[in-house]
Amino acid sequence: MPTPSTPAPLRWALAALCVTVTVSYGVLFYAFPVLASSIADDTGWSLPWLTAAFSVGQLVVALLGAPIGRWIDRSGPRPAMVTGSLLAFPSLAAVALAPNPVVFFAAWIPAGAASAMLFYSPAFAALTRWYGERRVRALTMLTLVAGFASTIFAPLSAALDSAMDWRAAFLILAGIHLVVTLPLHVIFLRPSWPQVAESDTATSGASVRSIVRGRAFICLTAAFALCAFAVYGLVMHIVPLLASRGIDAQTASWALGLGGVGQVLGRFAYAPMARRLGVISRTVVILASCTVTTALLALLPADAALLLAAALLSGVARGIFTLLQATAVSDRWGATNYGLLNGIMHGPLLAAIALAPWGGTVLAIAVGGYQELFVLLALGVAVATVLAAATRPRGSGAA
Repeated sequence: MPTPSTPAPLRWALAALCVTVTVSYGVLFYAFPVLASSIADDTGWSLPWLTAAFSVGQLVVALLGAPIGRWIDRSGPRPAMVTGSLLAFPSLAAVALAPNPVVFFAAWIPAGAASAMLFYSPAFAALTRWYGERRVRALTMLTLVAGFASTIFAPLSAALDSAMDWRAAFLILAGIHLVVTLPLHVIFLRPSWPQVAESDTATSGASVRSIVRGRAFICLTAAFALCAFAVYGLVMHIVPLLASRGIDAQTASWALGLGGVGQVLGRFAYAPMARRLGVISRTVVILASCTVTTALLALLPADAALLLAAALLSGVARGIFTLLQATAVSDRWGATNYGLLNGIMHGPLLAAIALAPWGGTVLAIAVGGYQELFVLLALGVAVATVLAAATRPRGSGAA
């Protein structure tokens, strides 16, 4: 975590990002799944259409990752994140006031653009440049706090929906987002944007184009996209999996909650792992843990205690994977062009996350059930683990 020797502006910037990223995920991401059924019941619009609209918004996040990353590399995070705060309010207001499903669908496109300026990727870019060698501590703090976004905003969204309706809920959440995030971004994202020293990049002479076309970057991007599809597919489908294995609904919901607890615990484990393992071996170990924990949910006997333990362990692996994503680019290619490179890498990853709910359902039908789906997801991460071994940049001594 940031130490007393960390300059006060950096400590305040980190604190502000902890709040704004949490609120952004809570309002722009976690509110929708809570309110989706109420929207469908109130309007008569089909749930698949509503889910498709939300998924398109997430695909916009993926598409805008690279240009927003380039913007942050050049200008720092403040212009982009202030813009995101300003854009989120009218976008969510349009969602709330949509008179028909076409307007509802269209409103998620600018909401996705706002999300691309407010979620983890821009915050990761900011903290990586500001904190330099101490970035793992800062990134861990951010992901620990933001990990509670669903814990805070899922029940808040449900309470607003129950007290009023889904339209009022979205309007109030949009207002909360604007009032909280805009002043924090304006006031506290002011630390000077440091120029990266030549020695701070492992490939100081390499262009972005040569890095992106290289085997290491391609394998890393493919590995992370495969793993992201699997771990977020797991989150979306663990309840029907356990139901298909004879576990009651209450226990299945506990499994989902334990995964969230495990996610927070996993983030505590990343810094010690980073100190003890090299870049490549760390990546392989973390992806292998995602493989094993996904497979356990499919292959363990249908015993509630065993499956709850597996759900907790899967959350631990998922939590570590989040921090692995945050540090993968800087560990291999330094902080130069981090925002752009991380944005390019995160494009397929975020697309995989957006497609995981729908794609998981389609695959479950195709392969004959959720147990078979989880075996397939585990095989996908196993392929990712093999690819991870080939993510050492040429000329790098990373182990």
